Amino acid sequence: MKRRDFFAVAGAAPMAWAAPPAPNAPVSIVKVPDYSGDVVAAMGELFDQIGGLGRLVKNKTVTVKVNFTGSPGLRLKGRALGITHYTHPKTIGAMAYLMHRAGAKRIRFVESAWATAGPLEEYMAEAGWNVRSLMNAAPNVEFVNTNSRGTYKQYARLKASHGGYIFPGFDLNASYVETDVFVSMAKLKNHATCGVTLSMKNCFGNTPASIYGDSAGVDEPNENPTAGRGVICHAGQRQPSKSALPELNPKSPRDAFYRMPRITVDVVASRPIDLAFIDGIETMTGGEGPWIENSGVAVVKPGILLAGTNCVTTDTVATACMGYDPRAPKGKFPFAKCDNSLLLAEQAGLGTTDLSRIEVTGVPIREAVYRFPNV
Repeated sequence: MKRRDFFAVAGAAPMAWAAPPAPNAPVSIVKVPDYSGDVVAAMGELFDQIGGLGRLVKNKTVTVKVNFTGSPGLRLKGRALGITHYTHPKTIGAMAYLMHRAGAKRIRFVESAWATAGPLEEYMAEAGWNVRSLMNAAPNVEFVNTNSRGTYKQYARLKASHGGYIFPGFDLNASYVETDVFVSMAKLKNHATCGVTLSMKNCFGNTPASIYGDSAGVDEPNENPTAGRGVICHAGQRQPSKSALPELNPKSPRDAFYRMPRITVDVVASRPIDLAFIDGIETMTGGEGPWIENSGVAVVKPGILLAGTNCVTTDTVATACMGYDPRAPKGKFPFAKCDNSLLLAEQAGLGTTDLSRIEVTGVPIREAVYRFPNV
């Protein structure tokens, strides 16, 4: 049975008089205490509560963006990467199995792996994963590193539906276009620059380091990138390769707390998310990876999974499940230093952040809350 949660959010900004209602879609929540449980059954229930996977993926090619942020050599307190800040291999296997069972004809897992254009399978093996087992989770499973052009002859250019805050569009690996369904498979985490990293921020990793990375070519992409994306995207110290679209306004603030929430929205508005999945079974607090150092960094078990077909509504509910106000302005946690990417996405017409308009199925928000720290 579907149940609606109504949250009165203190200080919520009123909608502009003439603005049309922001897009909306239900969000599903299930509880899973840890990865030793039946993850397949839990994810099946999660998707069934929003209408099932079949209506989305039957007879279609599905591209799933996982979250492998940072080098696989970095670990938090020696814990397995999937426990703390990477997409967990159990959820990847379950996703492949359930997609196949729902009729997907091709399943492609993608990520722009940290500082390399090498095979994604090798990157995963370095992280200690059994790649063969994951590839056997379903027929026609592929893994693609989208940090460069890869096997394609050219990049695909995607334009932001709202015109863009920082970039009007992006040149991406064609895997993000040669697909029928795009899934963001995120982890429930804080983020040092954006406050939270959920299904939308996960897609910042769509951008190839060959064009947007520190080692990107000046005129043309560097098809063998060896660094992250701090100089161009976070700091704005240079433009992407000239083969790609430049920034709209090179004189805009060079502040990562201003830029990254907006670039996140630009990416999602360019390559829309058809299914948002957020894993909060086990994760970390205080930041997005083990390189973050603050008093809030810890390994925790919120014990929840979330899914929805609108990334803004899904991330809004996930933020509430973290104990935060999804409509908090800059200066209020979790957006203490940065602009709120959820509000920016709503302003861009991508979805609503109004919890009173979002139907929550399964576990109510009030029973799913795990309070993340104010750091």
